[in-house]
Amino acid sequence: MEIDSEDKTLEEELDDEDNNNNDNGDQLPNPKLQNPKLRSDSDSDSDSDSDSEDESQQNLELKTLETELSGNPANYDSHAQYIKLLRKMGEIDKLKQAREAMNNVFPLSPDMWRDWAKDEASISGPEGFAGVEKIYDRGVFDYLSVSLWCDYLNYIQEHDPSVRECSPDGISKAQNLFERALTAAGLHVAEGNKIWELYREFEQAVLHTIDENDIKAKELQVQRIRNIFHRQLSVPLVNLRSTLLAYKAWEVEQGIDLDAKSSEVDGLSSHLASAYQKAMEAYNARAPHEEQISMQNISDTEKIQNFMNYLKFEKSVGDPARVQVLYERAMLTFLYQVIYGLIILAIWTGL
Repeated sequence: MEIDSEDKTLEEELDDEDNNNNDNGDQLPNPKLQNPKLRSDSDSDSDSDSDSEDESQQNLELKTLETELSGNPANYDSHAQYIKLLRKMGEIDKLKQAREAMNNVFPLSPDMWRDWAKDEASISGPEGFAGVEKIYDRGVFDYLSVSLWCDYLNYIQEHDPSVRECSPDGISKAQNLFERALTAAGLHVAEGNKIWELYREFEQAVLHTIDENDIKAKELQVQRIRNIFHRQLSVPLVNLRSTLLAYKAWEVEQGIDLDAKSSEVDGLSSHLASAYQKAMEAYNARAPHEEQISMQNISDTEKIQNFMNYLKFEKSVGDPARVQVLYERAMLTFLYQVIYGLIILAIWTGL
């Protein structure tokens, strides 16, 4: 059983060859493609030989990696290659053991946690929900990853019956998870808005489930969505102006008289207008740093220096939560570097 492979099957390769021949009118048709009987015996033998060779090669690679890990369980690359090979071969039991073994020594990357969760979900089906949930929960603990948090939140909404059906317990569970996500990643300047938007979408979906005659419950839910908008608009995040426009359009839907096409603060309460303006100023102060740490095609030394400059700025502002988020972003950026530990140490000692 192969969990995930991009290798072409023999049939697909033959189809490609057929298409190439059809594109070239000077070549004679391949008789093996024209007559399945002519290719059945020889191709079957060829397929069997090829599969056997591939399996032998994979088993050899597997034993080599197992020997390397037995002698040096702290070899990150060997762990990663071993997991990749087991996943390709569909060795489910060994794969789970390999992931646990690696996680006993190293934090797994967000992509590794994502693959693990998806594999578990495909293997176990609905009955394995609790196991997949636990994998996501462990994953978001290892590293700050907005994309992994979003996958986790989406998985819970789609596969937890209590959340999907918007039962009181399900709503409470989802809200607690969203708040955890905001605490962990809601200050991420470049990506934190994704979690805020998912939160609003969830609460909007809850609003649609409330009986039209239950005026009080609807009013409370509308206020809850409004509060989430207000909280987001007070945080320096990318696309703040778009969020303001979305908020104004939403308020118009609630019957509030606002210019939904204006990105200015006209019509907002003085408290919200002030919070938004401060957030915009804070974002504009961070935008050059965000651009620098996002630069491609520069040396690792320059990347480290850009993070150090940004961290110095955040430390001067004096918000420990922002310093922590940026530090975790640096860890993720340099995750695959051989001098990973030295890079993080250099960042901190350089402050």
